[in-house]
Amino acid sequence: MNATATASRHDEMLRKIEQGQGFIAALDQSGGSTPKALKGYGIEEGEWGSDEEMFGLIHAMRSRIITSPSFGSGKVIGAILFERTMEGTVDGKPTPQALIDQGVVPFIKIDKGLEEEANGVQLMKPMPELDALLIRAKGLGVFGTKERSVINLANQAGIAAVVAQQFEVARQVLAHGMVPIIEPEVNIKSPERDAADRILLAEILKSLDAIPEGERVMLKLSLPVEAGLFQPLVDHPKVLRVVALSGGFSRADACIELAKNSGMIASFSRALLSDLRAQQSDEEFDRTLGTAIDEIHSASVARGL
Repeated sequence: MNATATASRHDEMLRKIEQGQGFIAALDQSGGSTPKALKGYGIEEGEWGSDEEMFGLIHAMRSRIITSPSFGSGKVIGAILFERTMEGTVDGKPTPQALIDQGVVPFIKIDKGLEEEANGVQLMKPMPELDALLIRAKGLGVFGTKERSVINLANQAGIAAVVAQQFEVARQVLAHGMVPIIEPEVNIKSPERDAADRILLAEILKSLDAIPEGERVMLKLSLPVEAGLFQPLVDHPKVLRVVALSGGFSRADACIELAKNSGMIASFSRALLSDLRAQQSDEEFDRTLGTAIDEIHSASVARGL
């Protein structure tokens, strides 16, 4: 694809993410969480003999999701992929292209997991291969990235360190012409969740000021204790979109909380996939996925309660 066509496709994906009436599917479980994801899908741990077989099974699950008619209904506007999924194929096409052909904008998870907790937070592990990964991803048509940290306590120094690291990586992503999703997840089981939300909001607003004019980032945040708390981020000129993670809420509860936050859209994983099983017929699988997509879509386009 020549430079003009590439730029045109990027602009088209940018418009879809900015204006699309839908949500982003998180299909990015990594190696450590894959056995749990497969168990939830009805495949027990003894049913594979090697990591390669395990990753083959999870790729088959993701391929089934991506090719399901309900996934291409227009209600899913983006999908976050694990690196191995990005480098695989779906129906004979590179996975990012298969998503694009379904009208879904591809993103890639770039973090390599979390450090041990310090100051009430878990920073991201180093990513020495990030530039090479970004070059590869962009060559496959991937639009943006996602990187996750975790906040367990309302510790000012810890949260400031999380946000500083997140924005440092985001600037590296922007330099490659891609759009970063910054994900500083506040643990919904934290005893200091509301206070952590408020410290996080203040730190993000400060860091957004340092993003160059004309550049924009996305934010993936836990649903706040106080509905509407993140409205200043939804309205910020340097924020392309604010998406919400389900964070352990059931789909029903996550959708109720999301609908209270006007302008935020979903980027759910477990809450999207929890009712899917390997043993379902294709018709049952698509119907089950379609029900989840409809519920999450409705909450994503709600205008607050």
